[in-house]
Amino acid sequence: MKKDIHPQNYRPVLFIDNSDNTEFIINSTVKTSETAKAKIDKKEYPVFMVEISSATHPFYTGQEKILDTAGRVERFKQKRAKAKK
Repeated sequence: MKKDIHPQNYRPVLFIDNSDNTEFIINSTVKTSETAKAKIDKKEYPVFMVEISSATHPFYTGQEKILDTAGRVERFKQKRAKAKK
């Protein structure tokens, strides 16, 4: 393997979702300036705040809204149903 190609600051980082304060501990190289204790294991981690995560994104929470203009979604569903047969 090549030497010195891997990042030196790869470590566990506490990501906090600003929307609902959900916490994730993920290995990352992101630059951080703060530290905080995680609710999960009460250990001190570097902290990175995110605006939205899988815990609050409408696609992952099932709150996604589909705007149907001129029946496009229905026509798409009909085409898919015909293709399956």
